[in-house]
Amino acid sequence: MRHDMQSPRRMIESSFMDAGADGSAQVDKELIAALGKIVGDGGLVSRLSELKVYECDGWTIEKSAPDLIVMPRSTEQTSAVLRTLWDRGIAFVPRGAGTGLSGGALPVNAPVMICTSRMNRIIAVDSADRRAVVESGVVNLRVSDAAREHGLFYAPDPSSQQACTIGGNIAENSGGPHTLKYGVTTNHVLGITLVLPDGEIVELGGAAEELCGYDLVGAVVGAEGTVGIVTRAILRLIRTPQAHRTFLVTFEDVESATRAVSAIIASGIVPGAIEMMDQLIVHAVEDAFHVGLPASAGAVLIVELDGLAAALDDQARTIAAIARGAGATEVRLAASDAERGALWKARKRAFGAVGRLAPNYATQDGVVPRTRLPDILRVINEVSGKYQLAIGNVFHAGDGNIHPIILYDERIPEQVRGAIDAGREILAACVAMGGSLTGEHGIGVEKQGEMPLLFSPGDLIAMAELRHVFDPAERSNPNKIIPSAGSCVEVAAPHRQVPI
Repeated sequence: MRHDMQSPRRMIESSFMDAGADGSAQVDKELIAALGKIVGDGGLVSRLSELKVYECDGWTIEKSAPDLIVMPRSTEQTSAVLRTLWDRGIAFVPRGAGTGLSGGALPVNAPVMICTSRMNRIIAVDSADRRAVVESGVVNLRVSDAAREHGLFYAPDPSSQQACTIGGNIAENSGGPHTLKYGVTTNHVLGITLVLPDGEIVELGGAAEELCGYDLVGAVVGAEGTVGIVTRAILRLIRTPQAHRTFLVTFEDVESATRAVSAIIASGIVPGAIEMMDQLIVHAVEDAFHVGLPASAGAVLIVELDGLAAALDDQARTIAAIARGAGATEVRLAASDAERGALWKARKRAFGAVGRLAPNYATQDGVVPRTRLPDILRVINEVSGKYQLAIGNVFHAGDGNIHPIILYDERIPEQVRGAIDAGREILAACVAMGGSLTGEHGIGVEKQGEMPLLFSPGDLIAMAELRHVFDPAERSNPNKIIPSAGSCVEVAAPHRQVPI
């Protein structure tokens, strides 16, 4: 079942001197015929009109369509496809549902796209050990739906969970509102089946909670498809909480709301989720879905407690008192499951509602310490004024993971340039405040130039060397994450200002 990850002999044989190791070989009729025999009817897309659908993910500022799309149905087909590409020196880009927001599925010197959407089986749900075995094309929400009858759920719940797939979640190390308490994707993936770029199949991790040796699963989760293609995963499931208490808390301004977030965490209570929406987002969501959000609010928090019913009422009273002490003008407790569901519908569809405000938008993803949330929101407001672009804020306030949404019109070149530059300034400020470039959306092509703000040249070289253990010729999703020569905004030691 388990294969050696890399032998010295294999590393030598897979050197960069191989013909076509840069992935520059072209797709031709012979290759299409060979791949068609592997994946069968409906497994290839080659018409230009259909390929255009795959020219970008949620990062729409940059676009590039592949020459060919291959959709295998199994690990074995994926292995055969990658072996065929390897033998011809052709690079590829993996793609799940295309909901990523950093250009991770953008073909860059990778003419073939491998879509995992047809590998969509839930193989098993083990209620005794609280595990699920699923293929990488399974939609995130389907995992919790399948686990619900066993009294279990899958914690990572991105806003796109009705569409995004487990394979994409693993690639980006996705989060979501309830990962404040339960952790992000890497905390819930126990084992994976990985097809390496030369077609070799390896099994990493397993069903056990603790395994000896290096954490190779952890190296793959968040690698953004640069080490091969994950085809199957063993996921940790969690017991469904006995009860919930869900609040909508209204504030006159975002600073009061962010102060309340820090005060709640400082109290020792860890809610299941703390989400924030500012006035721009509140108006967009209410206009789109009419869920009863207060039109006069400068900001709102959705705070959810979960756990044993006996403990929640006292915690709820504490949360309400903290919120009022921080300046809340209203604290509303959801009176029913339907009302709770409406609040979460409002939050998770916020990004869709923003489409009513401008022809285009770019969703940023940075992280700051919770206590710096007021500071980063002031920076965002200043950047908005500087570039004359509206910016809405909806984010995971509990863990400092911000999502500024920059509104622009792609028909106006100055606005496109402004959206890019505004995002870069916000990310630089996150790093300067002791934060990070991404909490869950990944680096992709969008943030490569900012990597030297956080990592030294030595750090980046170490990352490249780790990647080469899995993919020595950089055939899997080339030109992502690690900046290439000339692509960096600044090649320098990282600059951080970490609060003492």
